[in-house]
This record gives sequence, structure tokens and C-alpha cells, in this order.
Amino acid sequence: MISYTWHFDIVWQYSRLFLAGTGVTVGLTIAVVTLGLLVGLVAGLMQLARSPVLRWASWAYIEMFRLTPLLVLLLWFYYALPMLTGIKIDALTASIITLSLYGGSFYAEVIRGGIVSIEPGQSEAGLALGMTPARVMRRIVLPQAVKRMIPPLMNQSIIQFKNTSLVSVLAVPDLLYQGQVVAMDTYRALEVYTVIAAIYFVVLLPLTVIVKMAERRLAQSN
Repeated sequence: MISYTWHFDIVWQYSRLFLAGTGVTVGLTIAVVTLGLLVGLVAGLMQLARSPVLRWASWAYIEMFRLTPLLVLLLWFYYALPMLTGIKIDALTASIITLSLYGGSFYAEVIRGGIVSIEPGQSEAGLALGMTPARVMRRIVLPQAVKRMIPPLMNQSIIQFKNTSLVSVLAVPDLLYQGQVVAMDTYRALEVYTVIAAIYFVVLLPLTVIVKMAERRLAQSN
């Protein structure tokens, strides 16, 4: 058995880099979750539209992003898209666009599923009372559907937080990238990646507990 002496004191000297990387990761997550929810809402509603063109366009977008590995998408948007369009984008912008569209494809399915889970009789009752379809959706369907969407949306947002670690391949200074810098500088990779794993755990554990509580409350209300 190989003995190993841990030296976290050496890694601690780079605490500012870990803190800066964590800030970038959290900020990036907030951006891509917010934009992804907006994209997902539009795509999810398009899935329920009467127009077959809108439904097909939404389906094509959702399946294309859900079935393509995220790492491949990141590299494509950063390297290939500028070559096709002639518009240069920096690594952070490419990361935000890719993660937002990728997350939006999953949010769209959650939103669509939440809406169709509401009993059709409620929409029919609203229409019978003279409400427009848009008002029925806004005042009857969505308020109930949102409650059912919250746990899966939060679960997907947690996945998005973990997905941000892939942006390190584009040299975005997130937590993992800063850890790689520290590992190369100190030659203490085991300590560095242990600290990174611990930071992810500390950030995500409270969110996971909140999701479990939301799922329990939803089950009780149902």
C-alpha cells in the first residue's frame, strides 16, 4: 500500500483562487439557469402550440441539444460557430450560450410535462366561462403547473451547476480551471481536487435538501 502525506496547508495558500473560481461558477450558473428557463419556457409552450411548424421547430431544437454531448456543443459553439458566421465570441460568451440552450432543452420538457399534467377539464371550464386561451393558461393552468415543476426544475438547475465544470476546457476561470492552475503550480493534485469536490458538495448539499423538501410538500398537497 502506497503511503501518502497530505499537505492541505500548501493548497490553502491559493484560497483566493478557489474563492474566485467559486464566484465565477456560481455567477455562471445563475446566468445559464435564468436564460435556460426563458428558453425552456418558450420551447415548452411551442411544443403545445397548434401550429405544426412551431411544434416541429421546438422538437428539433430539444432533441438536437438533449442528444448531443455537452462537451461537443461547447467546442462547436466556441470553435466552429465563429468560422461559420465570421463573428468571434469569447470563451465565457460561448459557454453561456451553450449551457443556456442545453439546459433550456431539458427545462422545456419539464415545463411541457407540468402543463399537460393539469386536468383538461379545468381549461375547458375556463373557456366555458368566456376566458381566452391565454388567460386560461395564465390564471388557471400555470399557477398549478408551476408547483409541480419546481422540484424537477431545481434538480435540473443542480445539474447545470455541475455542468459548468466543463467550461474549464475553454479556459473560463471557473472553480475547476483555477484548481487545475493550482495543481500545476503545487504538484498537489490530490489535495486540490479533494478541495474542489468538497466545495461542490458544500454548495450543492443545501440545494439538494431544499429539493427533497419541495418534493415532500408536493406529494403531501397532492
